[in-house]
Amino acid sequence: MINTVVEVENLVKIYPGGVRAVDNISFKVRKGEIYSLLGPNGAGKTTTMKIITTLLKPTSGRVNVGGYSVIEEPQKVRKIIGYVPQDLSADDELTGLENMMLQARLYGYSKSEARRRSIELLEMVGLKEAADKLVKTYSGGMRRRLELAMGLVNEPEVLILDEPTLGLDVQSRIHIWDYIRRIIRENSITVIMTTHYMEEADSLSDRVAIIDRGKIVVEGTPEELKSRISGEIILIYTENEADKQVMDKISTLKDVIDVDKIDKVIRIKVNSIASTINKILNLIEREKVGVKSISIEKPTLEQVFIEYTGRMFRDEEPVDSRRMIAIWRRRR
Repeated sequence: MINTVVEVENLVKIYPGGVRAVDNISFKVRKGEIYSLLGPNGAGKTTTMKIITTLLKPTSGRVNVGGYSVIEEPQKVRKIIGYVPQDLSADDELTGLENMMLQARLYGYSKSEARRRSIELLEMVGLKEAADKLVKTYSGGMRRRLELAMGLVNEPEVLILDEPTLGLDVQSRIHIWDYIRRIIRENSITVIMTTHYMEEADSLSDRVAIIDRGKIVVEGTPEELKSRISGEIILIYTENEADKQVMDKISTLKDVIDVDKIDKVIRIKVNSIASTINKILNLIEREKVGVKSISIEKPTLEQVFIEYTGRMFRDEEPVDSRRMIAIWRRRR
């Protein structure tokens, strides 16, 4: 029997002015898994996390954590969760150890126990050597690791991470992922995470719920979600825009599922690249379409998002132009 640790049912949050940030979402999180809410900024992820952590009251719906209602039993919920917010909460004017001990004391640890627990966690996240340095001297990655450690002070059953690697460079993100995996392995806890980084959700999650405009549009393991995108993708970058006649001819080739273009890029969805690539290139050559480059894409969570929402996934980072033009709408 699956042990459900977090249960969200028909959750709605409407802000003053009628803004529906969360629109009737439901999901369950199993014990010991990493469950991610993946979506662009403004999708409703952080609002959902704030409700789960008792920081925000829902307009309607039900949320239970560890069997406790976030509305009726918020104090009991707070005792069994750890929360790493999107905005950094550590005090810059204190050392890493002082921040940790302050957090531990707030949870009722004695001074000696707070110190022991703090040093133990700082060592876990690789900050033991920096424990006595002021947080304002820490790098972004070190700050995030400190926040993770602070979220674990009370030995939570559920750790809630809101955009845990926001603003970090790729290398720092990968290091944080390693620490999160280690935390799960060594503490046997459940993690709910929000992110707008596709590779983060793909790499870390046992299950992913893609959320857009306050609604969950699809849910499953990363592999399950990617497997729902049939076929493979060929992107042909051309010197000039291909005309409709060329597009129509490509679409008639065997094993071609779909053809689309944006500006000077032809996007071709096929059952098998091996059986179609030569036919496509021969046709392009006969039609005298100048080709600058060709790339092949495997199914990604970004493609899942586009497939189910009909629009591209926008995030805070500058988006590579090739990704920008690899946009399509699902043709049902």
